[in-house]
Amino acid sequence: MAKLSTAQDSPGSSSNDETERKYRAPALEKGLDVLELLAREGVPLTTSQIASQLGRSVSELFRMVLTLEYRGYIAQSENGEGYELTNHLFTLGMAQAPTRTLLDVALPIMKELAQDVGQSCHLVVASGDQVVVVARIESPRDLGFAVRLGYRRRVIEAASGLLLYGLRSEQERAAWRPALEASDEQGQRISSFLAEAEQAAAQGYMCRASDFVDGVTDVACPVMGREGPVAALIVPFIQCKPLPCTQEEVLERLKNATNRISSQLGGV
Repeated sequence: MAKLSTAQDSPGSSSNDETERKYRAPALEKGLDVLELLAREGVPLTTSQIASQLGRSVSELFRMVLTLEYRGYIAQSENGEGYELTNHLFTLGMAQAPTRTLLDVALPIMKELAQDVGQSCHLVVASGDQVVVVARIESPRDLGFAVRLGYRRRVIEAASGLLLYGLRSEQERAAWRPALEASDEQGQRISSFLAEAEQAAAQGYMCRASDFVDGVTDVACPVMGREGPVAALIVPFIQCKPLPCTQEEVLERLKNATNRISSQLGGV
């Protein structure tokens, strides 16, 4: 009897292992592994590449990949060289009440801002080690620069990421840092990112030439909620003729817009 009691009471016993196995869903786990891999890589992958990176066989994942494609979670890339995520998961996430509340508040103010400064603007939120565009308003002018809805970038590559990280509490930054370090595979960006995040947090905004598009300057300000930054609003500023607003004027009006959104969310 004593031996039975010890087995039941000790952590890591066989009964705990059996319980863990009982509640596992291997097929679901395979599907989630595929979705998480495609989100993490950010580039199309073939079925054989997916299988190789997940340490599984192609035959193991073949039906799973077809099912995910049939349900609209993934799709063949335009060049037909692999699978990539669709916006289906993004659409599901947008149906959540907190996100809808943010958009309900932000979109009217974003429309006013775009009309006022003659430039496009977009709203991003953090999603794991990435930022994702959840709303955008195009420039009211004939020419402009806009970012597509659902576009993702690694936090350590985005001007908005500097604010979303730098304005968090030290405890939140410490919890987030391992994921950011893991996303910096070459180990070349994380140290400069941390230093720039401190600067961005201190000044409360970020103006930085785009790393991806020549002639575009990302002007970003945070949207604050009750517990810290919930989003960042960005104007991808381009020089055009005539110029409705200077970059300095855009920054001031962007600050005003994010303060208005933050106030309605209880963050100011």
